[in-house]
Amino acid sequence: MVGSILRPASFCGCVGFKPSVGGINRGGSYDYFSQSCTGVLAASLEDAWFVAINISMRAGGDPGYPGLQGPPAPPPARRPGVLALLQTAGWEVAAPEARSVFEAAVDVIVDSGIAIADRHADPAIKEVESAISDAAGLTRQINASEGRWPLNTYRDRDPSKLSRSALDRLATAEAMTPADYGAATAHRQRSREAHACLAGYYDAVVTLAAPGAAPVGLGSTGNPVFNVPASLLGIPALSLPLLSAEGLPLGLQVMGFAGEDARLFATAAAIRDLLGAAPHRRATPG
Repeated sequence: MVGSILRPASFCGCVGFKPSVGGINRGGSYDYFSQSCTGVLAASLEDAWFVAINISMRAGGDPGYPGLQGPPAPPPARRPGVLALLQTAGWEVAAPEARSVFEAAVDVIVDSGIAIADRHADPAIKEVESAISDAAGLTRQINASEGRWPLNTYRDRDPSKLSRSALDRLATAEAMTPADYGAATAHRQRSREAHACLAGYYDAVVTLAAPGAAPVGLGSTGNPVFNVPASLLGIPALSLPLLSAEGLPLGLQVMGFAGEDARLFATAAAIRDLLGAAPHRRATPG
């Protein structure tokens, strides 16, 4: 919903897989948010696919969704022809070293003969960048409205049992009208349509999985700014343990297109093989 799969994967140096929205049934989790999904943390791409596809084959997808689509075996690597690069709103807050190692990885990809286009090269990518520029704010509105109940019931019983952040979300929800929620979800749908237009031209999208290395201490789980776009768009995304910053893991994020999770895995496997299967080995300056 706000990066609870991809961000820890980035910080811990493992593979994180957030499926297309609705890909894995959430029954029993009491999670009814429209951007939320169940995902996988794994030691490898192959393990991530095996776990996700087997859960979906047994439990199906969320109501109204067909579930994760693809073969029972991990999709084999398929070299992409052209990738899109999204900086997202996270680029401005990314640590200098994180930006540097990501740019070095992009250089390796381009030097291998795979084309990469960004907002300066393609107006369609620029349109997507604009559409997701406030992905975090839009997601906060949608999540707040969808979480109004049962938070209001808990608040009415004993507000001391709720955290400050929960009370703030409830205040946001109670200040919203049904029309506000409708406008937010309509904006989200337009963003999804803009992103879907890239599918006919690009094999996948690349960006960072986090603004930098894991934060020190227990006061924060890190900034989700690079993760919220995939949740807003409802698309599958992977964090690959291929970069490092401050001597700690940093994920390279590869995002796909809604319902095309298997295609994403095939492309991600090719990128992994190109940059080096050993974490942090090649995608570093020098």
